[in-house]
Amino acid sequence: MSPPTSQLSSAGEATPADPGPAPAGRFGWLRRWAFALVGFALLGQMAFAMVTTAVEQTPTIDEPVYVGAAVVYLDQHSLRYNPEHPPLGKLIIASGLAFADVHLDPAFAGDETQLGRRVLYESGQDPGHLMLLARLPMIVLTLLFGLVVFAFARDLAGPVGGLMALALYTFSPDVIAYGSLATLDVPMAGFLLTSAWLVWRARHRPLRYLPLAGLALGAAIATKMSALPAVPVVLFLAALSVWQFRRGSGFGPKRTAAELVATVVGTGVIAVAVVWAAYLAVDPRLRWQAPPGLPTLHGLRALADWLPVPAPYRDGMHLQFGFEDQVWSGFLFGRLYFGALWYYLPAAILVKTPLGTLALWLAGIVVLLAIPRLRPAAPYLLVPSAVLLAAAMTGSRDFGVRYTVFLPMFLAVAAAGVVLLRRRWAHLMAAALVVFTAVSSLLTFPYYLPYSNEAFGGPAQTHLRLHDSNVDWGQDLGRLADRLHTTYPGEPVWLIYKGSGVPAFYGIAAADPLRVPPDQVHGLLAVSDSSIAKADAHLKALLATSTPIDEVGHSITIFRRP
Repeated sequence: MSPPTSQLSSAGEATPADPGPAPAGRFGWLRRWAFALVGFALLGQMAFAMVTTAVEQTPTIDEPVYVGAAVVYLDQHSLRYNPEHPPLGKLIIASGLAFADVHLDPAFAGDETQLGRRVLYESGQDPGHLMLLARLPMIVLTLLFGLVVFAFARDLAGPVGGLMALALYTFSPDVIAYGSLATLDVPMAGFLLTSAWLVWRARHRPLRYLPLAGLALGAAIATKMSALPAVPVVLFLAALSVWQFRRGSGFGPKRTAAELVATVVGTGVIAVAVVWAAYLAVDPRLRWQAPPGLPTLHGLRALADWLPVPAPYRDGMHLQFGFEDQVWSGFLFGRLYFGALWYYLPAAILVKTPLGTLALWLAGIVVLLAIPRLRPAAPYLLVPSAVLLAAAMTGSRDFGVRYTVFLPMFLAVAAAGVVLLRRRWAHLMAAALVVFTAVSSLLTFPYYLPYSNEAFGGPAQTHLRLHDSNVDWGQDLGRLADRLHTTYPGEPVWLIYKGSGVPAFYGIAAADPLRVPPDQVHGLLAVSDSSIAKADAHLKALLATSTPIDEVGHSITIFRRP
């Protein structure tokens, strides 16, 4: 099957690849249905993986905070909890929780961590049911972003390229892992991808697509503030699209410059309007009191106070900059350190991305830059990825590849360009790499969060190289309870658990071994692998005299103490 080719406009610029006229007759109909069935199968397996993961995993560290804030949004229309993140992502979570009869006492005055515990474990509701309701909207949104990946790649490389990009996306262990959680990383990244795709399409119909691009960009920054570095990039790309649309039109430089300015301003105004709408949807009166101890901003950071966004958004930026000024601990390739390593995220990406995907990402970048008819798409895919990655690498929190979950989206689209190579061996190699990725992903089911590729030993070895949300985010407390009840009934249990779940709720009657001398700890010792990675002298002494006998979900190790 010959790959689709791009066309050149009269001005000599490359336009999106045109798959050509649909084949006539019965075979054309069969081909279209075959493509549709493959696409639905890819999305179907992803949906099954995410729903299964969502059902089996207990709350991760961040989720109860977002769930608690979402309940306060629904119940009290208050913005007072979790101001460090904008409300849109939590409103999406709230769309699922609206089907649960959960309420919060207006007199409750605990912090956001206590709020999450109150809502999940002290409201009389089943926490598993609440978490599933909170996670389902994110799962649906993640699947919809898969359609954006397909559509963007199809614009560039035809339906075959679209399916290849969709396969890389739907088999991405990171997208499956974080897309099945009630967290903010995947929706932020997906909205940014959507804005880039719409701006790309605006090269031919700016009046239709630029307002939509502004909406998508606004949704990204109304979900998570880490999208802010992409704002000037998307606005620049919007201007670039208009300039390419008008090139050769005969307009004078003054009119062209005015259109470019209007494009940037108009798209930016729409994006800001989405941010305002998200806050007003929670509290139409926008009642807000700045939290005590708000960090003061200096230098360029002080420009945040001049942004045309609601006051709680600006105060949230103060809180985020305050987090960035703290010194956090990290763990990489067996080394515990304090501060941040600039190469942490590239190293973590190398560990946690399927080898076939890494190869196709690299090939896609090369093809995107090397083939003239694809080169116009490079700024729309590679520049946002590079800017967001650079921003994430300069952060102070080395907590996981969830901060770069935009890469499996943008680079899956870039990889689609490989199908335009007119070499049969290239097509066979690309197909083999997609199958390799799929097999690697399927073999890790349902333990997507601790995934690492075969070069680094697979999911069972991830905890030796990474920690936190890369491997152990508190998701396996329920699985630990099941293991203890079925395999070790009646044995004394000591537990060091890194997570937001309440062990007693799941029937785990465990004591804290760090509160007594090591010689008093006997029986089973269950330890979260992130705690092992960051063990202090007391825990190291316990582990040195314990024998590992079991592991749960590749994130909790069970030891036996004589």
